[in-house]
Amino acid sequence: MAVIGTFKLAKNGGWEGNIRTLCFEQKIGLIPNDDQVNKNAPAFRVMLGWQRIGEAWEEKTDGKTPRDYLSVRIDDLSFAAPLRAGLFPDDDGTSARLVRIRQQTAHS
Repeated sequence: MAVIGTFKLAKNGGWEGNIRTLCFEQKIGLIPNDDQVNKNAPAFRVMLGWQRIGEAWEEKTDGKTPRDYLSVRIDDLSFAAPLRAGLFPDDDGTSARLVRIRQQTAHS
């Protein structure tokens, strides 16, 4: 798993940080979604300045010691498909790492 971003807890209750891939390097923010109209609505909106480029949902890992994280989806016109990642808070709770999650593909 590749770490593609580092984040700090923001004053608004969200996260702010930098994401860096081979084709994309930007400062982004995860802003709490105050307009959750149903239980499947994202908990956060991923913002590049004033432009919404994705969403994030609260999740828990599986296993004996489940961990809270954010399941993040970011889309950009330069991407072949939306980027999927997990934002995992560090032990201090004030910083986090964004880890790329690759989709499984079937091999012929």
